[in-house]
Amino acid sequence: MRMPIVARLAGLSLMVSLGSGAVLHTTESVVQPASAALVPGVAPVPFSVGEVLTYKASFGGISAGSARMEVSRIDTLRGRPAYHVVFSIDGGIPFFRVHDRYESWIDVETLSSLKHVQRISEGRYKRETTYEMFPESSQYRRNTDPLEPSVPNPLDDGSFIYAVRAAAVKPGETRREDRYFRPDRNPVILTGVKYDTIKVAAGTFPSVVVRPTIRTKGIFSEGGDAQVWFSDDAHRIPVQVKTKFAKFSLTLSLTSVVYGKSATH
Repeated sequence: MRMPIVARLAGLSLMVSLGSGAVLHTTESVVQPASAALVPGVAPVPFSVGEVLTYKASFGGISAGSARMEVSRIDTLRGRPAYHVVFSIDGGIPFFRVHDRYESWIDVETLSSLKHVQRISEGRYKRETTYEMFPESSQYRRNTDPLEPSVPNPLDDGSFIYAVRAAAVKPGETRREDRYFRPDRNPVILTGVKYDTIKVAAGTFPSVVVRPTIRTKGIFSEGGDAQVWFSDDAHRIPVQVKTKFAKFSLTLSLTSVVYGKSATH
């Protein structure tokens, strides 16, 4: 299967740590909006509904478009309230345009991934793939394929940054997580590198630099030397992402931020 360019070059996403629940054997996934005021047992997280982060993407020093991360709302998925988060990227070069959208649903109580959808449009290449995760039975399904083994508290390609934010890794600290929903891609390793102050279009941010690595060919691969600058405050916003890929450098820099509202409001 062809790996989409955004998954390889700007896959700004993946996981956290926690959770479980009751056994699911449902094959249908009906998503309905849920009132945040009615959601019990919301786990403490540094993000909230309504948050929108916008980035400038550059590849090898050349502008490659913009990216956007949004905590859209809280939906009800298979009877469970879940954050609906969206990562999209628009850009490319003349005659090769990229319009990709990644959506994930993250259980508000356990912070486990329940569903992940990829809609890829890169030049002439088009693809839509849906993954459903069943944390209680440690299984996942790709489209309508048979169930496959997963992990107890899965996380997907659309929730990684949110997970690392929740983890609050500090300099000098290393965490190993076997949380990626495809077991053969584990472990994910988070290493706190240093404190730093970084200036981007959205402002100047005291930050914690974290190096995430995973057994994948994407921007967080073991050989990519990826680093993420997280704001050293209660929001822990990813201010900048830098990595090396295919002998070039990829940078995502924060251009604007809209803070969300508390999930209990």
